[in-house]
Amino acid sequence: MRKVVIGTHDEGLKRLKTTDVDEPQTVGSKEIKVRVHASSLNYHDLSVANGTIPTAQNRVPLSDCSGIITQVGEDVDEFKEGDHVVSTFFPDWLNGEPRCSDFSRTPGDGLDGYATEYVVRPATWFTKAPQGWSHAEAATITTAGLTAWRALVVEGKLKAGDKVLLLGTGGVSIYALQIAKAMGAYVAITSSSDEKLAKAKALGADFTVNYKAEPEWGSAVNAWSGEKGVDHVVEVGGPATLAQSINACRVNGNIVLIGVLTGVKGDVPTAALMAKQINLKGIIVGSREHQNDFVNALEASGIKPVIETSFSLDELAKAFEYEVNGKHFGKICIDI
Repeated sequence: MRKVVIGTHDEGLKRLKTTDVDEPQTVGSKEIKVRVHASSLNYHDLSVANGTIPTAQNRVPLSDCSGIITQVGEDVDEFKEGDHVVSTFFPDWLNGEPRCSDFSRTPGDGLDGYATEYVVRPATWFTKAPQGWSHAEAATITTAGLTAWRALVVEGKLKAGDKVLLLGTGGVSIYALQIAKAMGAYVAITSSSDEKLAKAKALGADFTVNYKAEPEWGSAVNAWSGEKGVDHVVEVGGPATLAQSINACRVNGNIVLIGVLTGVKGDVPTAALMAKQINLKGIIVGSREHQNDFVNALEASGIKPVIETSFSLDELAKAFEYEVNGKHFGKICIDI
């Protein structure tokens, strides 16, 4: 079978190497064998692939996986051969409070990921896939989809009539747009591209703002909210955007920090944060229980993810380069 590994002798994405290895044959009593059919790209995957986040030599990248079970261990009752499944981001976090503060047990980072044709893993590392979804669609759930779900529903307790601010039009933000609209919320969204904003509008966004044309976009969103501020912000930028997000948020509102695209350090306007008594929480994806709930919600709501384009496994480096250019709207998928 084919798999991609991260070498150590080249720079950047040249480190990605496709190799042929033996297909795994042995399945433990509590394990399943999965024919991997698709993955999707996240900025975390990119950081591992290009060396920004160090990893072990010959690590198999990619945290997301969807596929079909081809073999089931004798003590596995939850799944059967032929079931369509989706991987989890934190395989050891099954339920309850967060137990993870790093990526040492995340596939594609601290553990081998899913840039490969077959894997044998514990059954608890997977959930069912939504019925009727393609493999590419299902592969978007693991990281981007579940992050959006947890930010708005688990942490934010989103309800109909709430106002939501989303930053950018990447995978998490577009999923959050779809979730929010399905639950009867009003959504404002930012981008530097008027073309992308038009696409967001077509998906149901109620207010759009080009942050390059309007640098004080927090004030624009606040005005849209009737000067009361939004109830929820899904904050993907970090230090360079947090001040504007605080400006846009209402008193006692929620800001969930899910990304640091503008850097890992920076100034925080603490006085404004305190004055508004805003609930600021950082999260990383979610638990297996969260993912099962999310899959059930996807089946009930009819939401389908937005996929910009797909690449083959052999084109993984090219797919990452496409991600780097930032022109995509929604998710980039890998056909395996």
